[in-house]
Amino acid sequence: MRAFPIIAGLGVTLTLLACAPEQTAEQKAAADAADIAAVERAQQVPPEPINPQTIAFADIEKHDLFGASCAFVPETSGTDPVLLAMERAGWMKIKGEMIRFAPDAGSAALPLGARGRYTGAKYAFTLDIAEGEGRQSGSETTDFPARLVVSDERDQVAYEANGTAQCGS
Repeated sequence: MRAFPIIAGLGVTLTLLACAPEQTAEQKAAADAADIAAVERAQQVPPEPINPQTIAFADIEKHDLFGASCAFVPETSGTDPVLLAMERAGWMKIKGEMIRFAPDAGSAALPLGARGRYTGAKYAFTLDIAEGEGRQSGSETTDFPARLVVSDERDQVAYEANGTAQCGS
């Protein structure tokens, strides 16, 4: 006896669906477009901004980061680098942790074996330097105007800055 109300309810639902007017092609396309837009809005997550910290000499010693590199110094940072781009790896300090990045062999070649793009587990960065505009800043260092862009795993910009790439050994 309990099955009868369920079956009757199902029958009423099917009858109502059968009587519902069919959508025109235009109405269906509009409904599909609205559904797609709703899904796209739900997937949009704003990037979480990061604030790279300066890489101290103690960090360089701890991770044995001596040798040829291009160190990026933001305009707002004075003389302290927030990034090291080296032949075999790129390094940034984020939330107190030194993060290693792999060089993208297909990206632009920078001075001293550095590359223009590096990728990591959560972030990637692009270092764009104006090579023709370098000026000697020491016996082994050349400074270039540069721009750093760090993107998250969704390719959204998490940090960007203009500054100087100090390339030397």
